[in-house]
Amino acid sequence: MAAVSPARLASLWGIGGLRPAPGTWGSAAVLPLALLPGWVAMAACAAFTLAGFWALRRLPEAGQDPDWVVVDEAAGMSLALAFAASPSGAALAFALFRLFDIWKPGPVGWADRQPGPVGVMADDLVAGALAALGVIAFHAAGLG
Repeated sequence: MAAVSPARLASLWGIGGLRPAPGTWGSAAVLPLALLPGWVAMAACAAFTLAGFWALRRLPEAGQDPDWVVVDEAAGMSLALAFAASPSGAALAFALFRLFDIWKPGPVGWADRQPGPVGVMADDLVAGALAALGVIAFHAAGLG
């Protein structure tokens, strides 16, 4: 069995090469997790995070967060989906995650400015956590 290359893993097996908006494609790739129990999405978040750090440490060019690296989007989106208890919750998780990942408000921007693989991964994990809070509030308000 051949080993997975760091670049293939960082690009989610080529999804990062899709245009336009590879980060959106990387986020959309994990949307099927919304159909599974929340713990599965949390486990996926952990797996994507560990795999992302592994891959990014082996790719010097990935320290600058090139657009083809989307394993970070998969990790953050998985975190947001762990709390999406309905189709409307999943749609909100996707919309909020992409908004926070692109806009980079407050803590997301701070995380993005961290050097190397930490910055590449952390901004998406923080964006995922903020999106998860939005989804939790949405469900708590009885809206989904």
